[in-house]
Amino acid sequence: MVLGMAINEMDEIKPDKSIDIKGHVCPYTFVKSKIAIEEMEVGQVLEILLDYEEASRSIPKSMEDLGQKVLKVDKINDTDWKLLIRKEKE
Repeated sequence: MVLGMAINEMDEIKPDKSIDIKGHVCPYTFVKSKIAIEEMEVGQVLEILLDYEEASRSIPKSMEDLGQKVLKVDKINDTDWKLLIRKEKE
């Protein structure tokens, strides 16, 4: 189980919006992620692609602090991560 969902359910999550912030470092990674999720509707899922390891930890924590739901943090290769965040509140 991953955050209360079966793994096959996690694979079926289709993001409503995707941003690629590779090449950016903090605080820009968080600022771009926050702006993207603010533009979305409650219940929608944001996919964030990044290559800055610190952001793979700080963005999920910051999103949770803002009341959003972290669905997935996945290291997809040696340098890149994919995050899935569901907007829970305005």
